[in-house]
Amino acid sequence: MDDYIKRILTSRVYEVVDESPLDELPRLSTRLKRRAFLKREDLHSVFSFKIRGAYNRIANIPEDLRRQGVICASAGNHAQGVALSAERLGIRATIVMPTTTPSIKVEAVRKLGGRTVVVVLVGETFDEAYVEARRLEAQDGLTFVHPFDDPDVIAGQGTIGLEIVRQHASAIDAIFVPVGGGGLIAGLGAYVKYVRPDIKVIGVEPDDAPTLHHALAENARVSLRQVGIFADGVAVRQIGAEPFRLAREVVDEVILVSTDEICAAIKDIFDDTRSIAEPSGALGVAGLKKYAARSDADRNQHSPHDRRPRMGSLIAINSGANMNFDRLRHVAERADLGERKEALLAATIPERPGSFREFSSAIGNRNITEFNYRYSGQDEARVFLGVELTDGLEEQRRLIESLCAKGYQILDLSDNEMAKLHVRYMVGGHATDVANEILYRFEFPERRGALQRFLDGLALGWNISLFHYRNHGSDYGRVLVGMQVPTEERAAFEVYIRELGYVFAEESANPAYAMFLGTRA
Repeated sequence: MDDYIKRILTSRVYEVVDESPLDELPRLSTRLKRRAFLKREDLHSVFSFKIRGAYNRIANIPEDLRRQGVICASAGNHAQGVALSAERLGIRATIVMPTTTPSIKVEAVRKLGGRTVVVVLVGETFDEAYVEARRLEAQDGLTFVHPFDDPDVIAGQGTIGLEIVRQHASAIDAIFVPVGGGGLIAGLGAYVKYVRPDIKVIGVEPDDAPTLHHALAENARVSLRQVGIFADGVAVRQIGAEPFRLAREVVDEVILVSTDEICAAIKDIFDDTRSIAEPSGALGVAGLKKYAARSDADRNQHSPHDRRPRMGSLIAINSGANMNFDRLRHVAERADLGERKEALLAATIPERPGSFREFSSAIGNRNITEFNYRYSGQDEARVFLGVELTDGLEEQRRLIESLCAKGYQILDLSDNEMAKLHVRYMVGGHATDVANEILYRFEFPERRGALQRFLDGLALGWNISLFHYRNHGSDYGRVLVGMQVPTEERAAFEVYIRELGYVFAEESANPAYAMFLGTRA
């Protein structure tokens, strides 16, 4: 550990960046009844903390090797950090990026690096780009700049911990750190635990990319089969070897958060700073809020009459702000769900005149944010609705109990991913005389021609009976597909879809499908 403290204290980071501010979040602090702060790594020239580690690594490469040039593989913030570092140090850099990288990021890398940087577009995934980068490294005698699994990179990120301790001399309860490959939490944690061991260092990961969480639970690095891509800045399948070695010593716990909680955190940051964090950048605030809520619950349970002020500030790292503008629609849709300010419900009501009015009255004096209904000619009608909440989960529970007491069948869909992504836009789609239908949800890289390529991949012998596609403003497209597959052909079908190579999940047993889309005889 002493070696890392020396590396952090002698880091060359400040040749290229200024100390980032540590700003209090007044609105969030008031809500949580705790002082909450945000470390503004989004304010660097590359809008991310990654410049710290990239520059420190390249600046410490021996001069003779630097003259040969450096290379990295990245689809985002690390690439921009390497590009700017190479330009400042006047060395040649090759940056290998997947062909699926949004053009705005490719152009940003070219602009930052100027004439010193060559961008190579190879493959459709980071893994393919990484393989090509390592091949070029060996072929051309270049030095590889790893995004997280390198001591100089880790030390560069560790300067964030140094700054926090210097900027906030009063009591700190915990620091909340986004985790992908682990370089940031390893470096920050090493310094903080060395000088202020009383401060908790808490990692925050998406619940669909729990890389460090699983590794700590198994006490060994694990490789996840697949990871979610909403928080693409931390979409890493395996924690780095050196970051994990350090994390086992310096990380107190890891908190997992949902996509909706991340979206709510993006909104919280915007409300207090009028800046927009990328999903991975908002992880720290999402974890901070979850920790504060848990602490309040524990306190109310064990010391319900304790009214003393809560001790110690809570600090979240905003690791970046490289957000594609067209993703904001998705964030806005999901933020209220993450904040528990909206409930999504499915209701069964009588199919007769006046039943809608009666049901609306039963909801009471609440704002209905969404109401999807279609006459079906049956005895019962299904309604998909959104209801605004002012008292979170407790109000949601009371509302559902009240509606059930009045004879309505209610299904809570607030945490149902398929319902939120697809079904809410397809209500009324029950089919008749569609035999052997099964339902699958797919994800594929979003780029020109991607949907056609996906359809070409499905062009075999089974009939498509349901299809819903919507671009959610992310780097991946999402499709809901119903196909008619006889029982005796299911095994062959399962082999077939695995060979397609797309991320998928079967949704045939999803209750939202049964209520709104399933087949009827």
